[in-house]
Amino acid sequence: MGMMMAVAFQRYGRLYYLDPGPYSPAVGDRVLVPTDSGPEVAECIWAPQWVSEEIDGLPVCAGLATDEHLTRDEANRARRAEGRVVARRLIREHGLPMKVIGTDYVDTGNVLTVYFSAPHRVDFRALVRDMAARLRVRVELRQIGPRDEARLQGGIGPCGRLMCCLKYEHPLYQDFRDNAPKIGASVDTPDGPGQVVGHSVPADSVVVRLSADGRRTACSRASVCGSRKAYEATYGPGRTGCG
Repeated sequence: MGMMMAVAFQRYGRLYYLDPGPYSPAVGDRVLVPTDSGPEVAECIWAPQWVSEEIDGLPVCAGLATDEHLTRDEANRARRAEGRVVARRLIREHGLPMKVIGTDYVDTGNVLTVYFSAPHRVDFRALVRDMAARLRVRVELRQIGPRDEARLQGGIGPCGRLMCCLKYEHPLYQDFRDNAPKIGASVDTPDGPGQVVGHSVPADSVVVRLSADGRRTACSRASVCGSRKAYEATYGPGRTGCG
């Protein structure tokens, strides 16, 4: 038996599992997650609970976030967002064939890291100089391949610095990931067609943005089916309902 909790750095973002240690946060509480450049703020998505299997190697929750932590987190998020905007603008100005996948900012060293993909090697020295001057930060650029691009989409920031780095994935998460529709998939829901924009593993549900009015709705995984074409390929034509 072991205790485990789940957190996310972004609403509807990827879940990371922690050993709660001596803490008992509730769903929605902000907690501190150890990373290799210090503690980072994340939201408790799944309150600490006992799980039957023995768990080893999970990072231990570093406590509940204080106002000071929240202020720092907000400032760092703003720097990441600003870095993303400036990077995209300067890449256009320099005419470089680069696509920004995400940015990370660590205030302890005043370092902005830009993750990008490109069809070949790119000379980005002038870009780094311009960005450093514009943002007054130390800039590091990291080129990533297509395989990592998909994995990192929406998972840059503190997620990229987690010491556990998803080395442990709970069976519940693996089952959900194997069987739930992917982010971006077109699906039919009881409220009409839409696109999957998020997952909620503990609730066994997917978050869908409805095509009709852009509204977001959470539907149980069982009530959502893929596109009509994919659905009929699986179940045969003429059937209705999502089962």
